[in-house]
Amino acid sequence: MTARTLLFDSPFLLGFDHTRALIDRAAKAAAESYPPYNVEQLGEAAVRITLAVAGFTPEELSVTVEGRQLTITGKRDDAGRDPQAFLHRGIAARGFVRSFVLADGLEIAGARLEHGLLHVELVRPEQERSVRRIPITTG
Repeated sequence: MTARTLLFDSPFLLGFDHTRALIDRAAKAAAESYPPYNVEQLGEAAVRITLAVAGFTPEELSVTVEGRQLTITGKRDDAGRDPQAFLHRGIAARGFVRSFVLADGLEIAGARLEHGLLHVELVRPEQERSVRRIPITTG
């Protein structure tokens, strides 16, 4: 067992099974190294993820959000392209799937492909804090 697992096994943290699964999924995604990427903090409420996707067209890239998981996919359709004889091939030509687990409240503001870099902008709109009083009934 890892320290994280022990932390979420505390009797004071109820209903965090989903959070434990998200952390495990994020750890697996962090082990992948292609394509290289940056994550930048832009002020208090914004984040930018930048992936190096040289050679991919907008049609070959996909950015989706399902629940709290952001998935960026690159699929190469090499069918119909002329075969090339490379003397050296240092630019990767394979497809990829890169996933990020998003915190509650983060929203995708947009995605832009520019000079071989895919920028995905995320923002956290300011939310009003509220306190809800729970009525106590008697039996």
